[in-house]
Amino acid sequence: MDNSSSTPKYKRVLLKLSGEALAGEKTFGLDFNVIEEVCKVVKDCNQMGVEIGIVIGGGNFWRGVKDGGGKMERTRADHMGMLATVMNCLAVADVLEQMDVPVRVQTAVEMRAIAEPYIRLKADKHLSLGRVVIFGCGTGSPYFSTDTAAVLRAAEINADVILLAKNVDGVYSADPKKDPDAVKYDSISYDDVLARHLAVMDSTATSLSMDNSIPVILFALRDPWNIKRVILGEKIGTVVK
Repeated sequence: MDNSSSTPKYKRVLLKLSGEALAGEKTFGLDFNVIEEVCKVVKDCNQMGVEIGIVIGGGNFWRGVKDGGGKMERTRADHMGMLATVMNCLAVADVLEQMDVPVRVQTAVEMRAIAEPYIRLKADKHLSLGRVVIFGCGTGSPYFSTDTAAVLRAAEINADVILLAKNVDGVYSADPKKDPDAVKYDSISYDDVLARHLAVMDSTATSLSMDNSIPVILFALRDPWNIKRVILGEKIGTVVK
């Protein structure tokens, strides 16, 4: 992507990366080629002065409800999912550090030998000093998704926008893989997302972002430079507001 860019539209962003996206074509584990491409963009945006917080899912290793499959107690299965997110956080942090990007990992469940405990004021200070902050363990509570964690952290750090980098390029009226007539929305309201049960985020995350008036932009991570394009104000994906 051409780096001779204009002024960023957003000063502080919360980027949500799905674990599956970090697995690339493998669908399980980590694809460091994908992670490297994402980190290049994060570095570029960081050097432009954009303050970046990142929440990462764990679905490339473990999905609590799905992988527990009724064989495990839900809370324990979700705790395993939290640990999966930490593996992803450490991998992304390591790649960023290799690129000389200042980064801190904070976890909602304390594991001091591995990362800082999540403290809002500390995260805010890191961001204002130009450090990328990666948030692990979701909200730290079972029954809440990492999408909900992304909205919660965005509200806590006063992010201007939530960037949902997923495996789809926007919000559709139906599943585009199943319905050839599915229509992609350029923008949609939270009320419509909830009323139509559209798959943007789960209902808890959607309600939380609506209550806190934080816009969400959902776009495809297939081209990681979409992250920068969105930050610069290009109309990509779907805006939920």
